[in-house]
Amino acid sequence: MTLSNLKNLSPFNTDGAIFMGAKRNIENCKVSLLGVPYDGTSCFRPGARFGPSAVREDSYGIETYCPQLNLDLEDINFADLGSLDVPLGDTQIMISDVQKATNLLLQNNLKPLIIGGEHSITSGVIKSIVKHYPDCIMIQLDAHADLRDEWLGNKYSHACTIKRCLEILPSKKIFQIGIRSGTKLEFAEMKYNKRLITFNSGDNLKHFEEILINFIGRPLYITFDLDWFDPSLMPGTGTPEPGGYFWKDFAAIVEILKSHNLIGADVVELSPKIDNSGISSILAAKVIRSLIMLLDK
Repeated sequence: MTLSNLKNLSPFNTDGAIFMGAKRNIENCKVSLLGVPYDGTSCFRPGARFGPSAVREDSYGIETYCPQLNLDLEDINFADLGSLDVPLGDTQIMISDVQKATNLLLQNNLKPLIIGGEHSITSGVIKSIVKHYPDCIMIQLDAHADLRDEWLGNKYSHACTIKRCLEILPSKKIFQIGIRSGTKLEFAEMKYNKRLITFNSGDNLKHFEEILINFIGRPLYITFDLDWFDPSLMPGTGTPEPGGYFWKDFAAIVEILKSHNLIGADVVELSPKIDNSGISSILAAKVIRSLIMLLDK
């Protein structure tokens, strides 16, 4: 099936750059990128709607080869199908559009890698994922818990996205890695349900590895809010939180995930216009490169 066929359900916009090494059709591909340029619930610094285009443009600033995984994007068939045209205001319409688009990718045996946009997009992806993988487990890399029931009157705000995902996910299994900001109630909930996995930058992630051993072979979905990284490394995000993580920490998580069944991912909350250096977009592109390689198994 080619891109023209995929347009029958959702308006994929292919204007602008394409992620380095990607194709515009899905022939022989296991993985597909899709952008969702939405930041309608941003509550501090907007601009995440420019994330998908910036990641694509700046992906050409890194190499196609990943020395950690010893893989090269030039040897991988993967598609970049452009971005959804979504309304900037209505969050529920956007989530429905994301669900339909993800359904279409999964129906064509593609593993979705969704580029945000803000974190509110994730519940739309999960609504589709659970229909195909009802025993799916989520892994959240994030600075914030995102467990509020509503924020500023919106139950679908980016501050509520993990709460909404928990309501959807049959397994109720979400491991929240490195969360360092939230309400007292959110932290109590994470600790009570044993979802929170904390570690200091540079620490051994043995605890996380031991937990995941119990789920070998189970489908895993990663939602990666880029504010998980320390603001000194990732300044271009809407809600930066001091005390974050560095590339070596993400690389350690990648090492663990190599042994598992990753079936989809999203990378969200890049606000490129906040960072005039472009380093944040480069970092996001490098994260996406690693995820493409983990998904292409």
